[in-house]
Formats: sequence, C-alpha cells, structure tokens
Amino acid sequence: MTTLLSLLLGAGPLLLLALNPVHGSDNATLPLVLWHGMGDSCCNPLSMGSIKKMVEETIPGIDVLSLMIGKTVIQDTENGFFMDVNEQVSMVCSQLAQDPKLKDGYNAMGFSQGGQFLRAVAQRCPSPPMKTLISVGGQQQGVYGLPKRPGESSHICDWIRKKLNSGAYTDIVQKHLVQAQYWHDPLNDDLYKKHSLFLADINQERVVNETYKKNLQLLDKFVMVKFLQDSVVDPADTEWFGFLKTGQAKETETLQESVLYKEDRLGLAAMDAAGKLDFLGTEGDHLQFTREWFNAKLVPYLR
Repeated sequence: MTTLLSLLLGAGPLLLLALNPVHGSDNATLPLVLWHGMGDSCCNPLSMGSIKKMVEETIPGIDVLSLMIGKTVIQDTENGFFMDVNEQVSMVCSQLAQDPKLKDGYNAMGFSQGGQFLRAVAQRCPSPPMKTLISVGGQQQGVYGLPKRPGESSHICDWIRKKLNSGAYTDIVQKHLVQAQYWHDPLNDDLYKKHSLFLADINQERVVNETYKKNLQLLDKFVMVKFLQDSVVDPADTEWFGFLKTGQAKETETLQESVLYKEDRLGLAAMDAAGKLDFLGTEGDHLQFTREWFNAKLVPYLR
C-alpha cells in the first residue's frame, strides 16, 4: 500500500493513474471513513493521503476521514503491528460517535487488515450507522501464512513469522501482535476458536452473538475486493470470506460452502439473498489498482 508496505510485504505501491476526476456529486453524499492496512498510516502521501485526495477530487464536497490510531503517524504505523485490535476498534468507535459529521451515517473503506477491522466496527458499534462497507483486500477469514519478502523492513516480518509459528495463540502473542489476532490455523481449529482474541469473536466461532448478526445486516452493502494475483495474503480466498477447509492446509472453500454461511451465524447468507453482498475481483497483486479501476468500480458505492 505504501513504500513501507511494499518493502515489508512486497505488495508494491498503489498504481494511481493521472486520470481526470469524475464530477457530478450531490449534497446527499455520505462521509467516507478510511482505515489503512499493516505497515501504513492514515496520512502517507504515497498511500492513504493519495486515496483521500483522489476521493475528494472525484466526489467534490465529500468529507473523508482517514483514521489515525494513536496521536502521531509513527504511533499509527506501530499500532498496526502491536496494539490490541479490540482496543483499536473501541478507539475508533468512540471517535466516530463523537464526530457530528457522521451522525446521519457514513460509508467505510478498509484496506487489507483495515477491512476486517471496519467490519468489527459495523458489528459492535451501530451508531453512527455505517451504510456501505468496502473491504479492499481485507482478510475476512484471517490468514494462515506470512510471505517472506526482501526489503529493509524484512526483519520485522521475520520476527512476526517466528512468533506466529511458535505460539500464535499464547496469551502474550495474542495480546501484543495484531497479526496473531487474525491468524487462523486450520490445523489447530480448537486452539484458534478458544484463544483467538479478535477474529474468532467477530466471526462467531465460539457463540452466536445476535447483536453482531443484527448489526452487520444493517449494512446496505458489504463489498469485498479480491486481488486475483495476490502474493501477500494467504489464502487469497479470505478476501471473499473463503478460507482453507478445516483439518488441512491445501484445499479452500468459498464463503457459500462454509459452516459460517450454511448456519448463517453472522447473517451473511441472509445478506447474500437480499443482494447486499458484492464480490469484486481485480487483476494484480495485493492493493495494486489504477485510479481508472477505482473510479469505475468503487466510487459508485460512495455516491
């Protein structure tokens, strides 16, 4: 997503072509809330700053809030690695509730891990109301792999990978490593369901929280974007809420084939039947897209 993220995960920078803005917004346009991915920050001019500017140019008059998790950009970046996700979600819920511009509702767009974090906001904090959630490469069923990539920050990835492989579900790793909180090990399903502090909760793995289910179904649209040549997210099917079948680590299943969907533990089957789920695919690696694609495929959801 950013230069840092490119070095860290090999995702490459966003490909934003210098195309003419699309004009013609109206006064009813809802504000947009953005949540960045791992290794990124709210305001990097090469990533989220560029996205914010692009949306503002494309939809004149729109209010765009790019979330900062912490008091500084440095804290924001670090917290994407080391701050308890549940605390991050609570912080964001409080910030959104206090923003008078959002009182009548807002749309939300999360990039990479920001996608599942914003879904947690929708499930836990229905006021102010989120109308449309767009998950751009979000890991909705978690990940089971962290690719080895070269770069000046590769030692961070190496350290995270070692912690995940040695004890993703230990209390200290769960509490202090963000990526462990959406680490989904299909070979240790019982450990995952029992000890995952974040993902197992929002995905209703232990019990069905009817409030989560009700709140998620309040969305008008839940849009999931999958990068068809994604070499960063493993498995890439998680971006469409699919995942590896339990008990092995090779064969995947779609959302519609999963127990989560068949038992409708989160309300996704009902949302699908109501036409509220949209699955978009785009060519390219993780978080690589053009401005032309963004304007054609995602901007219509923001109007």
